[in-house]
Amino acid sequence: MSSDPDIIILGNITYQLSKLSPEERLRRVYRWFLFVHNASYVLGIGGYVLMMLTMFQLNLIFLLPTNMAMDISLLTIFYGLYYGVISRDFAEVCTDKMAAQIGYHVPNGMPMRRLDPAVCSICGKLLDTDGSEKIHRLNCSHTFHDFCIRGWCIVGKKDTCPYCKEKVNLRKTFTNPWDKPHILYGNFLDLIRYLVAWQPVILGVIHLLNLSLGLS
Repeated sequence: MSSDPDIIILGNITYQLSKLSPEERLRRVYRWFLFVHNASYVLGIGGYVLMMLTMFQLNLIFLLPTNMAMDISLLTIFYGLYYGVISRDFAEVCTDKMAAQIGYHVPNGMPMRRLDPAVCSICGKLLDTDGSEKIHRLNCSHTFHDFCIRGWCIVGKKDTCPYCKEKVNLRKTFTNPWDKPHILYGNFLDLIRYLVAWQPVILGVIHLLNLSLGLS
């Protein structure tokens, strides 16, 4: 019965999204995944900082026992990495599925729908030239909403233009200093994901090598 509130919340979110247009629905989903990504980033960094403070016994300043502080830091790091990896995997699937509904993006090949230079091909909405929302221009000269391209590249793990599939240089696209930690954190989450996925295979190979060499 403990999962009933989660089911109700998920059902309510799904119902609210079903009433939106595909363009607004895509932006709302990007906003949600970006929030989860940022929250996991804060949890991971916060847990790491708390672990460092505990190692230097600075946790005693806050009247936190060492065992409790270490447990909290490890738990925080675990949940930060876990939800970070899960959210990026879900976002990668959603970006392809939902962007394909707009018509400007297809997983393979060039889209059949011609892109208007004044339209963001990710969400399908017009680009605001009044400065209300920042606009990013990629090296292929296609332009996108700042929020959309962040969701596409940083959260959705895409490194190509949504329209023409040209390679995107993330370091040149996101030049602000506060963007680089998010890119590095995303790469770190991918590393954790690969380690977890390949860990049973690596352990199996090591076990077979030990057996073949007669090692216990």
